[in-house]
Amino acid sequence: MIKEQLNMLINLAASDKSVGEKEAKTIHMIGKANGLTKEEIDAMLKAPKPIGDLSKLTEDQKFENLYHLIQLMKSDGQVFKSEIHFCEEVAEKLGYKKAVVAELSSKIYSDPTITSDRKELIARAHKFLRK
Repeated sequence: MIKEQLNMLINLAASDKSVGEKEAKTIHMIGKANGLTKEEIDAMLKAPKPIGDLSKLTEDQKFENLYHLIQLMKSDGQVFKSEIHFCEEVAEKLGYKKAVVAELSSKIYSDPTITSDRKELIARAHKFLRK
């Protein structure tokens, strides 16, 4: 599961045509925290795969993917329209309305060491799930 999630983050990072240094560091940090080696992560960064079927994920997994996606989008201190658009597309594939990205974006910090109130964020995101 973590490889699919990391692959999604890599796709986001590359959506503005290049993976920035801060984005790469964030991807490495998330990958290592989930048991991947530096070599595995580097290989994934060099050859990202298309994003697979996200409909089989649990609601918690969908939220985690969305959370990390938004966090990565903000990690380099610049947010490009292409990144927002990509996040919105992935949010839709995860079963959310596009507006969830704007709703959560202001509450998720780019620094992974600063954690938001996850219960509040999950409740906010839940309102954007398509039934």
